[in-house]
Amino acid sequence: MIAKEAISAAKAAYDIEAQCIVEMKEYFDEEAFAKAVELLSTATRIGAAGCGHSGIICQHFAHLMCCIERPARFISPAEAVHGATGFLQNGDVMVFASRGGKTKELLPIVDICKAKGVKIITVTENMESPLAAAADVVLKQHVNRETDKWNAQGTTSTTALCMIFHALQAAVIEQTGYQAEQFALIHPGGAVGERLNHKSL
Repeated sequence: MIAKEAISAAKAAYDIEAQCIVEMKEYFDEEAFAKAVELLSTATRIGAAGCGHSGIICQHFAHLMCCIERPARFISPAEAVHGATGFLQNGDVMVFASRGGKTKELLPIVDICKAKGVKIITVTENMESPLAAAADVVLKQHVNRETDKWNAQGTTSTTALCMIFHALQAAVIEQTGYQAEQFALIHPGGAVGERLNHKSL
């Protein structure tokens, strides 16, 4: 039998994360967000890097960008310093995600980006952090608390990061004028592809 406390914790998780998303709008910096959208809309290539849960969400972000035909890839911090940053060229954009803004594995990539003339967008909760200081644009990540009782697991923080990335994609779609017909061409698979291509016939 499932413990009563387990069900209560599950229900509380919904409330914690919903509250976080509502609170995030209070930290929305329109000027910084607009600059990030401009960079993402005009870059030839986009890289994204983070560690742990942040890295997993960066993989999602890279896919989101590819879905609106902004060529992007997740650059593993381990592979970045072994040649993977060759993907990035002058004028491209690198997105770093680090709640604390001090992730040691990401700092060497910053140096490479600076040397290559790659613009940097940092998403972090710590606006005074090294990754924030090195960025051309900093987007504030707000987290009220994680959903586990120890406030330690990467749960609400990943939702917050996802929300920022989803908002960026929505804005880039508008900025670039990306159309459903374009998406239909590159996404013929699954129920979404079937719906989009049926409408485009």
